[in-house]
Amino acid sequence: MKNIPVESLKVTESIKLNELPTFIDLECSEKKKDKVLNKYREALSDHQDIMYAHDKYSVLICLQGMDTAGKDSLIREVFKEFNPRGVVIESFKTPSSHELEHDYLWRHYIALPERGKYTVFNRTHYENVLVTRVHPEYILNENIPGINSTDDITPEFWENRFDSIINFEKHIQQNGIIILKFFLHLSKKEQGARLLRRLDKPKHNWKFSPGDLKERSHWEDYQKYYEEAINRTSKSGAPWYIIPADNKETARVLVAKTILEEVSKYTDIAYPELSESIKKDIPMYKEQLKQEN
Repeated sequence: MKNIPVESLKVTESIKLNELPTFIDLECSEKKKDKVLNKYREALSDHQDIMYAHDKYSVLICLQGMDTAGKDSLIREVFKEFNPRGVVIESFKTPSSHELEHDYLWRHYIALPERGKYTVFNRTHYENVLVTRVHPEYILNENIPGINSTDDITPEFWENRFDSIINFEKHIQQNGIIILKFFLHLSKKEQGARLLRRLDKPKHNWKFSPGDLKERSHWEDYQKYYEEAINRTSKSGAPWYIIPADNKETARVLVAKTILEEVSKYTDIAYPELSESIKKDIPMYKEQLKQEN
């Protein structure tokens, strides 16, 4: 299998999405990809078990991408070996009336992972600088003071929102949350093919909505705002990774590899050791248990 360095996927300088590949050939069979993915996910599961015992860090995985980019299936395949208690999936859709009674980051903050666990955001707090930029009228539902019409939404408004997101991520990172953000970079051609498959296969018809085509008509706007959001918010403590997503199996391998390599850098994560007082009495505890049996 072709080696793709994780650093080559990380956004460390300004990028242009239309210059980045949506497909990478790993030069191996699908069977080989699945074998490698299985190795990564087993290693991730083991590491999460250690992290749970260590009880100081947690991991936030942020997944963004256009419709049909493969977020759901990636979550299913990458995290399938995890202890179900070790990973929580949060899918953020249109804010509810209750959520709209709070600031836009509130529903994301209360969904953050507990120490020792993973949380995957399937769509994230970045929807607040993506969908709302394509459809600024949605901002009016937030009842923000001074925003009475879309004319009140200035460039400064978006800059302030980016600053809030950066500060939010900096705060949670400083408190032990490892943040990894992935943009599943899909081509418009491949999205069209996947939407057609939803229509061609009756068992996938339920996934299709006419709204998918409406959003597809805004493709260029979304690419523009994704690019700006990624460039503005990819920081050392909360980096973005651009994952070529035209092949779902390849995307899964690259995401799993990236997560494993990045969390493995935290060399202080280890099983806690027993106190010396308990260690010296282990023979006694063993003998006590043997006598009970």
